[in-house]
Amino acid sequence: MKKGILTALIIAISLSSCVSKKKYVQLEQDLIDTKGELQQTTLEKEELATRFAKIEKRVEEYNNKINSLQASNDEKMEFVGDDLTVISTNMKEKLNAVLAKLPAEELAGAKTLKDSMNIALAHNLKNSVEGSDLESNSNIDVNIDKTVVMISVSDSLLFRSGSYRVSNKANDFLQELANVINSEPSMDVMIEGHTDAKTIHTPNIEDNWDLSVKRSTAIVRLLQKKYEVDPSRLIPAGRSSYVPLADNETRENRARNRRTNIIIMPNLNKFFALLADESEEQVVQN
Repeated sequence: MKKGILTALIIAISLSSCVSKKKYVQLEQDLIDTKGELQQTTLEKEELATRFAKIEKRVEEYNNKINSLQASNDEKMEFVGDDLTVISTNMKEKLNAVLAKLPAEELAGAKTLKDSMNIALAHNLKNSVEGSDLESNSNIDVNIDKTVVMISVSDSLLFRSGSYRVSNKANDFLQELANVINSEPSMDVMIEGHTDAKTIHTPNIEDNWDLSVKRSTAIVRLLQKKYEVDPSRLIPAGRSSYVPLADNETRENRARNRRTNIIIMPNLNKFFALLADESEEQVVQN
């Protein structure tokens, strides 16, 4: 009996010893895992702290730039007009000076800053056109519609029939045109080639689309290379025969349809860039 009780006690102690060892191993593993997570958390915290410091530095630099702009009243930035264009006080003064020179009746319909600037640019361009010899040529039709100047030129002045080589007869016209374009740097210029409806196909010309494009690019190249017009302001386009002025039933109508349109349009981004350049020049001079 005693022997049986002793055996039972020995077995119980052994089992108790095994369970404690398993718990110890598990606790030890939990400790290792916790240390690993803590180390990972520490690394992530350090990385976040570094990123936060960089962001703080960028914010500080940005604030310094804002403060430096606002330090001078001439360079204080503000919103102007319903279209929320952002300009400096100095630029706004120049803007108002330009607008003050315009007739009141021309500005009457302007509702936004953009409207006013388009009218101002068109007014300057109109003066340049009227001061040139463009309107005195019977082959040239000049139409000023609000903010856009449309100059329509008969192909009899520019090209021979079926050709995209510019005639020497066009030299005086292109010089006058270049003078007008260069007088107002805040304008962009589209050159549109138009043909009549008679089909054309030669070794050098695929069709009327091809002819109209080749004619517009020929004018653009001359304006750039010979008459020193900034190429970034030039836009060549070909319209083929699909925007006629009249039907193509008669020789006279076909002659009317063969034309090149020069469309001069305001570019407000360039206008404000010019104002900014003038402001910087004044700051340097002062």
